[in-house]
Amino acid sequence: MYPTLIDFVGNTPLVKVQRLVDAQTGSVVLAKLEGNNPAGSVKDRPALYMIQQAQLRGDIRPGDTLIEATSGNTGIALAMASALMGYKMKLIMPNNMSMERKASMAAYGAELIEVSKEDGMEGARDLAQQMVQQGQGVMLDQFSNPDNPLAHYHSTGPEIWRATKGTITHFVSAMGTTGTIMGTSMYLKEMNPAVQIVGVQPEDGAAIPGIRRWPQEYMPKIYQHTRVDRIIDMSQSRAENTMRAMAKQEGIFAGVSSGGAMAAALQLASEVENATIVTIVCDRGDRYLSTGVFNPQNSK
Repeated sequence: MYPTLIDFVGNTPLVKVQRLVDAQTGSVVLAKLEGNNPAGSVKDRPALYMIQQAQLRGDIRPGDTLIEATSGNTGIALAMASALMGYKMKLIMPNNMSMERKASMAAYGAELIEVSKEDGMEGARDLAQQMVQQGQGVMLDQFSNPDNPLAHYHSTGPEIWRATKGTITHFVSAMGTTGTIMGTSMYLKEMNPAVQIVGVQPEDGAAIPGIRRWPQEYMPKIYQHTRVDRIIDMSQSRAENTMRAMAKQEGIFAGVSSGGAMAAALQLASEVENATIVTIVCDRGDRYLSTGVFNPQNSK
């Protein structure tokens, strides 16, 4: 029996960060390389799981049209999963997202509908809801769908626990839909309540693709603040500088939200002794080349 693409979602590498960590504290930072998923990001996990579970419940069937608001990675992952499983996909996103993201969605056959930068993800979510109400398709709704965090409860959390042999002390994740941090927290806290769960959000005014500081009325319904022990506000420049350092000093080519999460993990490693800190590198850097964030003049 030969495997299919579905069989290669998850089980991503967990690698030691070697040169960026303050060695004096004895803490270890481990990076989970989610860009190794078939569609290139951590969002492959919930995208596939949400479709599979909706199909098992009879909520959708192949040939149906799916609608989703996205800032990029979930859209690409859903477009891949839809192509694989026989669904049509309509994706709504702000028009300031990178060209690579838009082109990737189109390559998988998705229809892309853009809202303005000013409308942002809030506007994209509102339009997606309107389209569903008009009967244009079915929305999986990553922001309120419990299958989003459950994908990580059943895969990301157990993988990290096994790979660290239960020695993990801190888990760090950027927060967008919050599915990754919610589901992984749920699993790790069941295994060891002492594991510290640290979320990363942009500071006021920062624009970091893939992570958000949501207005209260748009806070994802799947988010439970009790599952997060600490939140670190991240500046855009710090996230971008760390992202570039990851590529230059560690060979880890990732996006800006991964830079923000890594910056937070490195901060923790300098604060605590003999910790085992795991952070999510949620996608690959080639998804952001057209934005100029890797240009030499931007590096410090």
